[in-house]
Amino acid sequence: MLRHTAFIFALSSLAAGCAVGPDYQRPITELPGAYRGSGVLGDAVSVDPSAATELGTWWTAFSDPDLGRYVTAALRQNLDLAQASARVLQARSGLDAAEAALLPSGNIAAQTARSHQSTEMPLGQVLSSLPGYSRFGNLREANLEASWELDLFGGLRRAKEASSAEYAASEATATAVRLAIAAQTADTYLQIRGLQTRLEVARKQVQTKQQLRSTIGLRFEKGIASELQLHQAEGALSQALATIAPLETALDASLNAMDVMLATVPGTHRAELAVHRPVPDLPTFWLTDTPADLLRRRPDIIAAERRLAASSARIGIAFAEYYPKLSISGLVGSATSLASGKLFTGGASQAGAMAGLRWRLFDFGRINAQISQAQAQEAEALAAYRQAILRATEDVENALVAMDKRRELMSVLDMGAASLLRARQASGAAYEQGVVSLIEVLQADESLLRVLDAQAQNRTDAARSAVAVFKALGGGWTLDAANSSPVAVMGNPPQPTKQVVYTDAPSDPKR
Repeated sequence: MLRHTAFIFALSSLAAGCAVGPDYQRPITELPGAYRGSGVLGDAVSVDPSAATELGTWWTAFSDPDLGRYVTAALRQNLDLAQASARVLQARSGLDAAEAALLPSGNIAAQTARSHQSTEMPLGQVLSSLPGYSRFGNLREANLEASWELDLFGGLRRAKEASSAEYAASEATATAVRLAIAAQTADTYLQIRGLQTRLEVARKQVQTKQQLRSTIGLRFEKGIASELQLHQAEGALSQALATIAPLETALDASLNAMDVMLATVPGTHRAELAVHRPVPDLPTFWLTDTPADLLRRRPDIIAAERRLAASSARIGIAFAEYYPKLSISGLVGSATSLASGKLFTGGASQAGAMAGLRWRLFDFGRINAQISQAQAQEAEALAAYRQAILRATEDVENALVAMDKRRELMSVLDMGAASLLRARQASGAAYEQGVVSLIEVLQADESLLRVLDAQAQNRTDAARSAVAVFKALGGGWTLDAANSSPVAVMGNPPQPTKQVVYTDAPSDPKR
């Protein structure tokens, strides 16, 4: 028994130190030291870090309590996020199963049976000639069985490694869904506020066109205005009225989309959102992150990297099939047969031990194909990882450029609106003095309202571009260096502020 025990421990030690297949190393990725568009985001050196907004609650940078309330509610009850969380639990179960495969397994088996022997069969004919023969028989058995596959060459450990990486990838994917839900909720809210502002401007345009139509109509009746002017005024009024329906349709769709994001029936929040509020101001950014920080912040990159690690481990699983698999099993129990035996007595005890060997010795062609398939899957995962990095960098650059251009356009439109407002005031003063007619005043109103509509639309797009920047940078999610799994830094929303600082220490670009 001591020799057998020592042999088993020796095999266990061998199993603990040997694992075939490649050992995964995170790929080296060369990235630039700064974003091309980072110059538009301000200088972080002059910013007080205590005034920074936590990236985990980036929506508070807009200083809009309603926006923060809806985003928080969506993160708590959105159904897409619930599905992602369920997929994480599924991946966790797969990891538990892979860990359990490394341990011995045991089970208890028991059975009882009663039989009636035929005397016409050869066995019955022999037994019936014996003294005290009974055609009835009983069988009772109870056993404790245990088995253990010794992971000599690391196939099971590679399977656990793959399951662990897949579990981390599922967590990162759920994190990506969470970030997308927050960004989409904020984007929908901004669209609602922007459409409400544009509708208000459009209704004022209709009022202005109606006044212009009425004025020209009176002048036409008196023979002062031509029929062409009347028809032009009527066409302008129809054109202004035609802008109302598309805006109302888009607003209804955005209100319904907000309810779906909050996992409620469309129309639930319509009344409270119907109260018109302006589009939130664009937050001020200060950026210290580099493109290399995306490797640990963007959840889609984290998920791609963990899938690459899982595909590398699966190569080891395939390589392990080259080698023999050894298992040991044992049985301890009690069994009785016929009517005379009693269970759990000395005579009824039974025990057994077995060592098993399985080796696909003449199946190397199929194993070679499985290894080639696993290596090709790793190559695919590597390309997907590198593509995810490039896409993430592209997202950030595009978002920064879009926000910069929206800011420039906002400045232009602000100046245009200010100029047209002064022109409207001047025409109004001239009208009161009898220098110009009401038509000139209404035309000045029309020009002002057109630029106000463009201003409202651009302000909405600028705020949405800020949301896109937060999303492209990965929000407030980081990669835990200890276990390469994503960590959420969500917390209670701090006091609203428009200062946003990225203060995380930059990671190694070659990581």
